[in-house]
Amino acid sequence: MAKYDENGFITELDEGEIFVFGSNGFGAHNGGAAATAVAKFGAIYGQAEGLQGQSYAIDTMDGFEVMAEQVARFIEFAREHPELTFYVTEIGCGIAGYTPGDVVPLFAGVPENVVLPEAFCD
Repeated sequence: MAKYDENGFITELDEGEIFVFGSNGFGAHNGGAAATAVAKFGAIYGQAEGLQGQSYAIDTMDGFEVMAEQVARFIEFAREHPELTFYVTEIGCGIAGYTPGDVVPLFAGVPENVVLPEAFCD
């Protein structure tokens, strides 16, 4: 099961667990959860979307419609991979500038193997 630090950030994952983070269209994973994904969970610099090691990128910086489309693809991917557990970070709520209230509706109907952050569950 994922391990968290005192600030609520994921620090370790077990086999079969995936760190879901916000990216940009260039896959420039320079800050926040994206930098953590590179440093700890196998994200590939330059890959803007999809599974990368023990991480999964969703572009949150190229407009709400792009993010919505990629979240929909992520949810389908999660449904197709029930053997994996996906830990979603507060995607879109950092430098992308959205609020949890903006983003939460995109995750309606996620399968049981998707764990949403507390801010998305309030």
